[in-house]
Amino acid sequence: MNQQRYVAGVGAANVDVHGRSRSPIVMRDSNPGFLRTSVGGVTRNILENLARQGVFASLLTAVSDDVYGEKILRDSAAAGIDVSHVHLKKGVASSCYIAVLDERGDMLLGMSDMRIIQNLHTSYLDENRALLQNAAAIVCDACLPCEFLDYLVSGPASGAKVFIDPVSTAYARQMKPVTGKFFGIKPNEMELAVLSGMPTDSEAEIELACEALLNLGVGRIAVSRGERGCYYADADGNRMFRALRPVERMVNATGAGDAFMAGFIHALIDDMPIETGLDYALASGIAAIESMSTINPDMSDALVKANIERYRP
Repeated sequence: MNQQRYVAGVGAANVDVHGRSRSPIVMRDSNPGFLRTSVGGVTRNILENLARQGVFASLLTAVSDDVYGEKILRDSAAAGIDVSHVHLKKGVASSCYIAVLDERGDMLLGMSDMRIIQNLHTSYLDENRALLQNAAAIVCDACLPCEFLDYLVSGPASGAKVFIDPVSTAYARQMKPVTGKFFGIKPNEMELAVLSGMPTDSEAEIELACEALLNLGVGRIAVSRGERGCYYADADGNRMFRALRPVERMVNATGAGDAFMAGFIHALIDDMPIETGLDYALASGIAAIESMSTINPDMSDALVKANIERYRP
């Protein structure tokens, strides 16, 4: 890995508990399924995908000295993420996330406890100012408080290429006041509707909603659209819908967005042409979908490029 070119991530890192039902789910009842525990968190997941693709990635987050915190540090380091800047906060619970998937692998319900990062002090960013300023790109997620995000983009990361994943409609609503301060955003259609305050039910409405965000100051927008691919718009005037062929077998859809964002950022720092970069992002998402794990343990630059060829329209 080239440590001169790196991505810094500021945001969620937690332990994920995933349960996938073996048959159609019966609500308010116990359902037989498949259960597994892994390390997750939107920003941490994006960094792990980047690390597995060959990009040096450094994590800024907080963990406790509990068993979950130990697992987050151990497994993240084993995956190639630099965890030397992670803040250790004793006496509180490390972040945890639970996802319930239906028999097809689509998420039915998610629940999180991320209080540890919601209480991070802005001085932590000041302590890591040099790491942020020298990064080829910075990625964060909207699980962080709006005030913290505002301080990040206005202070220690001012002038840097900061990307954000809205995560959910609830978190998108939380980050809405600072939307225009980010270089790049990767919403889905529902999150885009919240951020723009406009409908996104048709392709024409998606285009108009993205124009509204660009007018706020956002530099690049990639709207993830599931099997329909993505829509891309930037401040340079580029606009396009892009898609690869639908995945042959969906195993677990929960990590697709994180992998897409990793591919999107990787393409940017490698100066890929826009069409090539979007294909790289989409193919990264496909690699995630084809694995039971949130992050495909076989994720690599070679796998992504093979997926581009395999799923080219």
